[in-house]
Amino acid sequence: MNGVLIVDKPAGLTSHDVVNRVRRILQQPSVGHLGTLDPLATGLLPLVTGNLTRLAQFYTASEKVYEGVIRFGFATATYDSDGEPMGAAQTVNVILEQLRELAAHFVGRIDQIPPPFSAKKIKGVPAYKLARQHKDVPLKAVQVEIKEFEILGLDGDRASFRARVASGTYMRSVAHDIGQQIGCGAHLASLRRTALGEFSLSEAHTLEELYAASQAEASEEMLAMFIHPRQLLPQFPCVTASAEAAAQIRSGRAVNLPELSQAKQVKVFAGQRELIAIATRVAGTLFHPKIVLAAALPVPLADGNRG
Repeated sequence: MNGVLIVDKPAGLTSHDVVNRVRRILQQPSVGHLGTLDPLATGLLPLVTGNLTRLAQFYTASEKVYEGVIRFGFATATYDSDGEPMGAAQTVNVILEQLRELAAHFVGRIDQIPPPFSAKKIKGVPAYKLARQHKDVPLKAVQVEIKEFEILGLDGDRASFRARVASGTYMRSVAHDIGQQIGCGAHLASLRRTALGEFSLSEAHTLEELYAASQAEASEEMLAMFIHPRQLLPQFPCVTASAEAAAQIRSGRAVNLPELSQAKQVKVFAGQRELIAIATRVAGTLFHPKIVLAAALPVPLADGNRG
């Protein structure tokens, strides 16, 4: 089964745990995800299955939207509620307007130091492996972009927020850094991803819903859970290839496609649902497949060659 499926990841599972469960549910070995979520985090986790795992390269820079809660009073080793407190809890004396003014300074391109418990590599070793061994984790600041960051409310020592960020931004680091600036320490108490690229949480299904659909007699129930392939990568126009052109594309050859705008790349379909390639314009209406997502169809044997 080739497609894109949106899972509402529960807390306590890694993204890889979810991938493994979906592999078993679908009985499909080829499953990957688009954008890791920490075990603490919940929400939108897009999964790609079958040949469409090759689309992952187009989502590495996708922006993301999060909602969450920052707890003030103490920092933690992991910058979230899963980590050990770094010192005794302090008295929290912050007001909503103060937080909103501080949050405004995080909007834009900023230098951010990733959490020590992260997948960032130091001389080829993931930072979290060094941190678990209580070794020095000399992470360098990297430039990230926070496009929107709004403090929605304050309830005691907890502030709710909504953020829209570019790929590579750690909301754990944002929470930690705000706590450092206020002077009382802080960490990320909860995080929920509500959007990634063109995908939204309204399209997500729980693991329980996926399992129930997989047990249903009608395959249409499971098929309806997959994102329609024409909705994928909306920045690329859709074009439906003729049977002859589709056969050439499946073999990796350049073809002339129906006239479109001056788009540099297009999604090529055979029929309504089968996405067979992402093609790049060579000149005029001539396109070469950048990636082929469907295998070449078998060539029927002539009657005289049949066994």
